[in-house]
Amino acid sequence: MPRESTGESKGTRVIALVGPAGAGKTSLAEALLFASGTIDRQGSVASGTSIGDASAEARARGGSTETNLLHFSHLGDKFAIIDAPGSIGFCADAARAIAVADLAIVVVDPDPARAALAAPALRALDELGIPHLLFVNRIDQAHGRIRDLLTALQPMSVSPLIARQIPIRDGEKVTGFVDVALERAFQYVPGKPSERIELPSELADREAQARTQLLEQLADHDDTLLEQLLMDVVPEPGTIFADLKRETSDNLGVSVLFGSAHNGWGVRRLLKALRHEAPGPESSGARLGVETPALYTFKVFHGGTVGRLALARAIGGTIREGSDYKSSSGDDGRLGALFSVQGDKTAKVSEAADGDLVAVAKVDGVKTGDWLGTGKLPPAIDIDLPSRNCALAIEPADRKDDVRLSGALNRILEEDQSLTLEQDEASHEMRLKGVNDEHLKTTLAKLKRRYGVEVTHRAPSIGYRESIRRHVTKRGRHKKQSGGHGQFGDVIIELRPLAPGEGFRFEENISGGTVPKQWIPAVEHGVRDAMAKGPLGFPVVDVAVTLTDGSYHSVDSSELAFRLAGRIAMQEALAEAASHLLEPVQKLVLVTPAPSTSRVSSAVASRRGQMLGLGPRDGWTGWDRIEALVPESELDGLEAELRSLSHGLATYEAEFDHLAELNGTLAEKVVQARVAEAA
Repeated sequence: MPRESTGESKGTRVIALVGPAGAGKTSLAEALLFASGTIDRQGSVASGTSIGDASAEARARGGSTETNLLHFSHLGDKFAIIDAPGSIGFCADAARAIAVADLAIVVVDPDPARAALAAPALRALDELGIPHLLFVNRIDQAHGRIRDLLTALQPMSVSPLIARQIPIRDGEKVTGFVDVALERAFQYVPGKPSERIELPSELADREAQARTQLLEQLADHDDTLLEQLLMDVVPEPGTIFADLKRETSDNLGVSVLFGSAHNGWGVRRLLKALRHEAPGPESSGARLGVETPALYTFKVFHGGTVGRLALARAIGGTIREGSDYKSSSGDDGRLGALFSVQGDKTAKVSEAADGDLVAVAKVDGVKTGDWLGTGKLPPAIDIDLPSRNCALAIEPADRKDDVRLSGALNRILEEDQSLTLEQDEASHEMRLKGVNDEHLKTTLAKLKRRYGVEVTHRAPSIGYRESIRRHVTKRGRHKKQSGGHGQFGDVIIELRPLAPGEGFRFEENISGGTVPKQWIPAVEHGVRDAMAKGPLGFPVVDVAVTLTDGSYHSVDSSELAFRLAGRIAMQEALAEAASHLLEPVQKLVLVTPAPSTSRVSSAVASRRGQMLGLGPRDGWTGWDRIEALVPESELDGLEAELRSLSHGLATYEAEFDHLAELNGTLAEKVVQARVAEAA
């Protein structure tokens, strides 16, 4: 039985716009603002006049690099928009915000060949349990059939897709639509609401077929409607729309609408669907376990004049400026000023009503992902962030900017959780790691624009190592005589290779006290000193050293003397031990749409990759999973190559697997480069 309507939500409903890069999400947000009367002129992303994508980085790129927050009212109902970047390099920015949305609109291209681009968004929404619908944008540029697009999209959706409209065409051009639920036809009018027209006679059979399919889908979850269909009773429009609302809010089906954001086509019909069918904050509160009024902080942002802000959503009731709070991180505090957000503009407000998206000032201890409230706080929201497959070794262009760079990086890393900063012990490089090259390039541009810090960057050095093949015994003696006490240390060591991956072992086999026990640790320190740079110029691994003999002087021997003696012995032993080069090898797990699998496999093989396995990706129809071993030196540019081979969909995770011997010309080039670097 269909549920009784509980009335429209009284709070602000949050709508997330998600989908692949270039689908027109920001343009649709602009069109919704214009159609609702919030703005009097519809801006354009291409011309740089949109409310969203206002940052210099987004303008330069011609697409979203960070989340846009917007709001509007329509016929007395309040809505907020989360316009999420579609590019994988920037999609993590909105991941936490999307998790608290009431409804998501998956914006897709009308070309069936590009349907696979929607798979990550659809899968993420299904896993989070967020109600969603599909908006096929750029219908004015459609060349294929909508039916073919839905056939291509259906395997990517857990719930059935419900076609709410069929196109009216004039030749190859779409000029209007038939609302299947209303059984009414409309013609698009540029810049104006669509005009109702008579249903074209040639579409009568197609419309009847589409309506029957829609009603049968709804009847799967409505016994009364099923009975009416079996009895050939025409259902009331109210029954149909009540069922459509339930299908959406309960994730039983995914409505499909279409239009053109640029022309304003289908946008008012979309607004009507949002007003009558989008669930409200009470639904999200139940899904997220909210029992008392709370704020969920989905991003920390360092604004220009307003300082550090926490972007948050109020759920469960109204929260006012100056309210005391406890955070899920364990901090207590008091909320500072509250601001509404419209693109890059903020306006002070006194409270955050149920469902509102706001920016909160003066909550310095609050971190991204924290809940804030005075009652029982909801459980944490688990978010999967994309792998950080790209890294740059960075340093300030001006050494005097060291402190400024550190502060700027701390702020940017706090804002963007898909960035990490590491200090490599072996190379002493500061490494900034991100999702891809596009992500890091934008981050460096932001560092310069917002904080005035310019950095130089290069590809990180590869962690080459060296080991040995021969067993060698060597004496190391350090003797120095000057005024006063001299220095004397004398040791004999045996050096032998270990199996790959065994690391380093130091043992002693001293008899008769030829090396006093208090100085044996100093010998090990000296050996380790020599291992920091072997004959080929790289750290030495997988060796064992045994201290077998030596001698000392009762006056001149010291810890320093034995450390130097140990280093001398190890350096001379390594020089005769037949050193060979080792390169780090990463284990990759790649996921890709099946049509791109052969191209992705070839790209891996061309980088000296060793295939370990290929099979279907669990739970993803039409996707494959590849396991391979690839030398770390071959990963540079792989992420970008995969993007170009798979319409931006193929991704990988990498982790260190082992060190492998490198010989021949490749090894010679590496050693020569190290010699040139040291010169």
